Amino acid sequence: MRRIAHIFQLGLKELISLSHDPVLLILILYSFTFSVYTPSKSAVMDVVNASIAVVNEDDSPAARVIRESFLPPLFLPAAEIPFQSINRAMDTGKYTFVVDVPPKFQQDLAKNANPTIQVVTDATAMSQAGRGPSYIQNIIIPAVTPYWSGAGDPKDRPLVTLDTRGRFNANYEQGWFVAINQVINNISVLAIFLTGAAVLREREHGNIEHLLVMPLQPFELMFAKIWANGLVVVAAAMASLFLVVKGAIGVPIAGSIWLFALGLCIYLFSVTALGIMLATLVRSMPQFGLLAFPVFIVMNLLSGGNTPLESMPVALQKIMQFVPSTHFVAFSQAVLFRDAGVAMVWKSMLFMFAIGAVYTVYTLSRFRKMLAAAQ
Repeated sequence: MRRIAHIFQLGLKELISLSHDPVLLILILYSFTFSVYTPSKSAVMDVVNASIAVVNEDDSPAARVIRESFLPPLFLPAAEIPFQSINRAMDTGKYTFVVDVPPKFQQDLAKNANPTIQVVTDATAMSQAGRGPSYIQNIIIPAVTPYWSGAGDPKDRPLVTLDTRGRFNANYEQGWFVAINQVINNISVLAIFLTGAAVLREREHGNIEHLLVMPLQPFELMFAKIWANGLVVVAAAMASLFLVVKGAIGVPIAGSIWLFALGLCIYLFSVTALGIMLATLVRSMPQFGLLAFPVFIVMNLLSGGNTPLESMPVALQKIMQFVPSTHFVAFSQAVLFRDAGVAMVWKSMLFMFAIGAVYTVYTLSRFRKMLAAAQ
């Protein structure tokens, strides 16, 4: 009980020390407010206000209807340019898409002669270039249907049609996914930096020597930093989910908040130990930043939050199974998006706990060596 009391009191010391550090407080506030809200509202890769031009070589009502069908918010009002200006317009980046309506287009439609419309795309705008052509196709087909004699021909109908429905995000709002992903990423980076800063702050301020003369064990010092900084991250993350993600952005949380909080605590058990371990490898905050940022970037890019884990090389997939963020991303998306219960996410929780236990044992040995070197 005395050791538990030591861990609790040392954790309170960590919280008091953090409350007197304005830089870290501003970082926490920014990470779970502006850093979540701004990307979800602005860094959206859907087709929004895409610039488009139409080359009307037919000068028919059907061609004019096509140009008038491109409307905000998907596209800017379509400009009409001559055929010889296509290359120059695309080379200068003036338009993302150019739709070329060929001569005798309406006549061919009336004869059901399958006329071809060319869509020239600026592929440097990767996000819009990937989605834009399908948007254009879906706009053009109903627009020219009144001029198409074979529109109702059963021979032209596909044998199989898709009726797509989005269960958890019916309107395919990409900002919803970005907001949740930002919270997950910021949890990782703050957990690493807060615990690492807590260790280095005591070393730089000379507090390590004061702690060494007290009847304290290394694991008491380490677990105090883990629970104190973990508590701050949990409180900030939950507040961000309710006030920013659900309140300001309007993202519906499908799953159990309490289950997410439990998984978050298990994840922080491992990632805070990782932050302390990284802090034992360096001697100053600048060095810690240079070491921690590459680690966080690898965790961010390869954990499955930005790109599916299944699309990566098999060897890399196996390596990332030993990184806790991989299982936390899968757990968070299952709970928050798909309303998964314990029966569906218990494996991810178990993997996070097992990895955290390994990290903690190794970090404790590194922490003891660091304290021994300070004596």
